[in-house]
Amino acid sequence: MNKLELLRTFVRVSELSSFTQAADSLGLPRSTVSDQIQALEELLGTRLLQRTTRKVRATQDGLLLHERSRELLAQMDELEGLFRQDATALSGRIRVDMPTVLARKVVMPRLVEFTDLHPGVELEVSSTDRRVDLVREGFDLVLRVGPLLDTSLVARPLGAFPVVNVASRAYLATHGVPHSLEDLAGHRLVHYVSILGSRPPGFEYLASGRVHYLPMAGSLTVNNAEAYSAACLGGLGLIQVPRHGVREFLESGELVAFLPEFQAPPLEVTLLYAHRRLPRRVRAFMEWLELVVQEQAAPQGA
Repeated sequence: MNKLELLRTFVRVSELSSFTQAADSLGLPRSTVSDQIQALEELLGTRLLQRTTRKVRATQDGLLLHERSRELLAQMDELEGLFRQDATALSGRIRVDMPTVLARKVVMPRLVEFTDLHPGVELEVSSTDRRVDLVREGFDLVLRVGPLLDTSLVARPLGAFPVVNVASRAYLATHGVPHSLEDLAGHRLVHYVSILGSRPPGFEYLASGRVHYLPMAGSLTVNNAEAYSAACLGGLGLIQVPRHGVREFLESGELVAFLPEFQAPPLEVTLLYAHRRLPRRVRAFMEWLELVVQEQAAPQGA
């Protein structure tokens, strides 16, 4: 039995946490996938997956094998394509995660450009504001906006998104336009936090080269970028958001920018991946994604 095929099947089951879903994505009967996992476990002499009635989870040995297998399979893909320089020959799956608004506003409208160039590549795009675990969840690339917490990953800076202070025209008509930090005392802020229950920092602004936080009242806290903008459009308060996410509303006049001299620092945009050696298809998508994002971002440190 082909050992590489066993590894590919194992990686797919581990990523999807399901024999059935892995079988569907690989175009194999579920019984074949189960037999291949059993054969791999017998070959290695260890239990790789913990099966329950609801989910399949990798054991500690399975987690180790998953990481090593992804690297090995990437090397094999690179070897197979070493003498095929025709870009249209790219094939295989790419799994990427990115923030919701970035996917909807920036990447998805342009994605057909990449798929037309590389019709043999299968893309899986996860869009969530949750910080996914790149290695454990089996992503090839993760696009992050904001501070980085994953120090063990390879980071490729793409630039930074300028942040703007905005409120709905209706809200400002009722509460007035703030012209100074002191004026914010009479306003409400829609709070954004990654984890509900954590303490919101308040109004963020850059002054004299330092970041400051001004506590502000607010009746709403959200943990989703789409809800954040929707709350502002609904007149629930002020928000601080990357300009690309609200450009259409600024142009239409539904949202109005204020206090341009007291804005939060730009949010850094970074591509993360686990290994420097990537399959050609992943490198091609990474380079395309970099060009698309940089059209919306300012240079790093600008």
